[in-house]
Amino acid sequence: MPDWLMPQDLEIGLRLVAAALLGGVIGLERERQGKEAGVRTYALVCLGSALFMIVSVQIYEMYKIETRAIVDPSRIAAQVVTGIGFLGAGAIIRFPQKIKGLTTAAGIWTASGIGLATGLGLYKPAIFTTIIALVVLTVFSHIDRYFGGTDQ
Repeated sequence: MPDWLMPQDLEIGLRLVAAALLGGVIGLERERQGKEAGVRTYALVCLGSALFMIVSVQIYEMYKIETRAIVDPSRIAAQVVTGIGFLGAGAIIRFPQKIKGLTTAAGIWTASGIGLATGLGLYKPAIFTTIIALVVLTVFSHIDRYFGGTDQ
């Protein structure tokens, strides 16, 4: 292993790759359904969220002892949640009789949460959430169609 590559760097790389893969899996399902956002969108949202969480934790680790500054790693995560809301709002299209894109917006928001969890190294919750999201997007879609629902 090169001198500049430390074990913690490999862990960070694993977190980023895991986030992109988990987001991509959800995006793959959405693409398969012909929805607006697909593999690349979900993978990038999840990856970006993971990076924001990693940066947030690293900032905390860098400044928790050296200065008297109060550093709160949850602040960046909170801003990700807010920012993703704007991205999701852009996916929603309103027609006179119906609204499209709500599920896409909710999926993007969920992918950002998966990314934040992965960025923090919480692999199990991230994987469980990915599985549950896939169940919601596939199984619930069939149930909704069966009962004549209009969920988008």
